[in-house]
Amino acid sequence: MRWVALLSTVLLLVACGKQETTYEPTFSSQHVSEKKEYVVGIHPLHNPKRLVEVYGPIVDYLNSSIPQAHFRLEASRNYEEFDKKLFSGYFDFAMPNPYQTVRSLSHGYRVFGKMANDELFRGIILIRRDSGINKVSDLKGKKVSYPAPTALAATMMPQYYLHTHGIDVNRDIENMYVGSQESSIMNVLRGHVAAGATWPVPWITFQQDYPELAAQLEVKWQTETLPNNGWVVRKDVSPALAKAVGKALVGLNDTAEGRAMVEKLGITRFETASDDIYSQVKLYLEQFSASVRHIEY
Repeated sequence: MRWVALLSTVLLLVACGKQETTYEPTFSSQHVSEKKEYVVGIHPLHNPKRLVEVYGPIVDYLNSSIPQAHFRLEASRNYEEFDKKLFSGYFDFAMPNPYQTVRSLSHGYRVFGKMANDELFRGIILIRRDSGINKVSDLKGKKVSYPAPTALAATMMPQYYLHTHGIDVNRDIENMYVGSQESSIMNVLRGHVAAGATWPVPWITFQQDYPELAAQLEVKWQTETLPNNGWVVRKDVSPALAKAVGKALVGLNDTAEGRAMVEKLGITRFETASDDIYSQVKLYLEQFSASVRHIEY
């Protein structure tokens, strides 16, 4: 019996040895599925379809540049939906507008980057060329369209401009919040409103995509500028990962392919940033809330 037990032990050891020498790892696909997923949210500066078209390649680039993590782009139907996700901490990384960036700082986020080209972050007010509108006071009693109440460049800044040029935006005009930048432009084109507010990036895109329609409109007024859209990260995300994402975004400018991706966004590059850059925006919001209409900030 002892001999049998000894033989069994030897055979077991041999079998284990064979199994160990012939084992081929097959965990690569499992490893991919076990990567932690990070949700990336972009505020609705375009309709969801357009947003995925231009920001999808950016997120794909992050996935190829940072293989230890998996990033997923999530578009939002409108500003209200995006705000709910951002202020509840749903997004791991997000690119809010400057107003949302300021508010996100009290909801567990910090700034690590931003869009460059601050000269583009301004409001513009469009009219039809055949509208007969010549001065700001001509808008009294008429409708004006905007994407959403919380859009900074395309809503608040144009409303502040009208306020400083003699229009009581709460009484003199009818404010129409139409859901997106493109919709604000189209409402002017179709004559549903006397004027429509947006900001340069979607207007430039509209001119490129629909030159004949855009030719029927003109930029009648434009506002001053503020720091451009920020990149924020939830504070419980690894600082090393946040640094890698920031480095990858800034590094887009290092290759022709990356520069082409950024060009589709209507800017020239991303740049590093911190919370301090948006102190100027907070002061603007305080002034807007005190003089035009109440907002949370």
